[in-house]
Amino acid sequence: MANTTSQQGHKAEVRALIAAERQELADLLDGLRDDQWDEPSLCAGWRVREVAAHMSMGFRLSLPATMGQLARARGNLHRMTDRVARRDAAAHAPAELAAFLRDGAHHPWTPPVGGLAAALGHDVVHGLDITVALGLDRRVPEDRLRVLLAGIRPGGLRFFGVDIGGVQLRAEDLDWSYGSGSPVHGAAQDLLLLAFGRRLPPGRLRGEPSHRFTATA
Repeated sequence: MANTTSQQGHKAEVRALIAAERQELADLLDGLRDDQWDEPSLCAGWRVREVAAHMSMGFRLSLPATMGQLARARGNLHRMTDRVARRDAAAHAPAELAAFLRDGAHHPWTPPVGGLAAALGHDVVHGLDITVALGLDRRVPEDRLRVLLAGIRPGGLRFFGVDIGGVQLRAEDLDWSYGSGSPVHGAAQDLLLLAFGRRLPPGRLRGEPSHRFTATA
């Protein structure tokens, strides 16, 4: 019983973190200039507006609609999400895209695998896809980062195509490290982006192997 209560308490905490992240990102999106919506994000091929549209897809599309879109994409999830993000980014004004995220702050959607922690990761990482690409100095709160950093596993790195063989990730602003080998130093949220397959803008990572995870200038 005590273990069940503890698990329920943890789930409630993560749900609260998800809601706070969505609400804060909605406020941030509301404050962007018109031209910033058309700037490239860290998600390859997506502008800020496609990322914003994608972030609320999971709680705007019903399960039948999602399955229909997946069938149209011949079962290719990446093709489906790309098509829907581009469609919705074109169909909705920036204010609507921000409102979708705010209105869905407490929606129980989670990705196909990973549960609530994966839902939090989806929000945090896509938020960083926007803010880092735009050069905005938004710091993700530590409690959200710790949940996500604690969940980094070899299987997740492989899923996102990340090879950290011979590398140890070391956060400069938190007591956290992962892996073994030559160190790559950076802010915890930048290392989180690295673990989710993003290439960081030049100058955000330090250490001899950092070029492996840095975008070409």
